[in-house]
Amino acid sequence: MSQARYSCRKFSDRPVEDEKIDRIMEAVRLAPTGINAQSFHVWVVRDPARLADIRECTRFHFDAPCVLIYGFKPEGAWTRKYDGKNIGEIDVTIAATHGMLETTELGLGSCWVGYFDPAEVKKRFPETEGYEISALFPMGYPADDAQPSERHTVRKSQAELVTKL
Repeated sequence: MSQARYSCRKFSDRPVEDEKIDRIMEAVRLAPTGINAQSFHVWVVRDPARLADIRECTRFHFDAPCVLIYGFKPEGAWTRKYDGKNIGEIDVTIAATHGMLETTELGLGSCWVGYFDPAEVKKRFPETEGYEISALFPMGYPADDAQPSERHTVRKSQAELVTKL
């Protein structure tokens, strides 16, 4: 399954069904977080006027029929006592990854977008007040000619990434 997932950058205009969004959000909800704090939130953007707002926050919207905004509240997340590290960003990325993998399972495509203007997101989406915005996920049905980038299969070897002790 994980090899089937790729960063989809071209979508059809076919809307994503509510049932599929609900399944993705359930996968997000069930994602593990530090002390199960679940300090994250997801905003599902499908309204055409709100999608136009997304286009003002990033050029990497790919005209997707749906965009997920992922954010977290630092004060709601677990903080490691040894060094004071707040893991809210880790928690929200775990949740986003669970959603991304479920998206693929449902025959949809998505792309993890970190290139966006957080201040513009806050301005255009006041619902996100109090949250740090971590990622945008354009998602939908891949266009007929959508394909992975050339770099999709370029990976370091396990030997470069893993040390067995």
